[in-house]
Amino acid sequence: MAYELTTWKPFRELTPFSDFDRMRREMERVWDTSLRGKLGKSLKRLRWLPSVDVSETKNDVVVKAELPGMDPKDIEVTLSDGHLMIKGQKKHEKEEKDEDYHFVERSYGSFVRAVHLPKEVKHDKISASYKNGVLKVVLPKSEEAKTKEVKIKVE
Repeated sequence: MAYELTTWKPFRELTPFSDFDRMRREMERVWDTSLRGKLGKSLKRLRWLPSVDVSETKNDVVVKAELPGMDPKDIEVTLSDGHLMIKGQKKHEKEEKDEDYHFVERSYGSFVRAVHLPKEVKHDKISASYKNGVLKVVLPKSEEAKTKEVKIKVE
């Protein structure tokens, strides 16, 4: 077998049939058929988790969770073994008219978020409110958990 050797000229005029253009089209085909398909399937399996802030004041532990677009009746908050559990389901909005989506970035579906509380709290004094897409849970600290200031003499 005889092979013809040619000189590669990277700066020659690019035409739709140039080596570089053929390579680019082949890479796009590989990306479209394998990587995008696998990546898209993987992303669909990811669960949505709301962002959560946990802060502490002198008397309370405060947990705030971003739950935009949710109905408060679809949110469940429980406390068990020092963990605050936030469960819910963000339902997909469906329009009656036909719409062709170009892409969807908002997240939908069920979620469960567990937050370990840094202090003991008074179980019977917990309050929760939901305003402007933010769930706020105020957990009053138990008397033993409140930080007591002790002055220490330095000599």
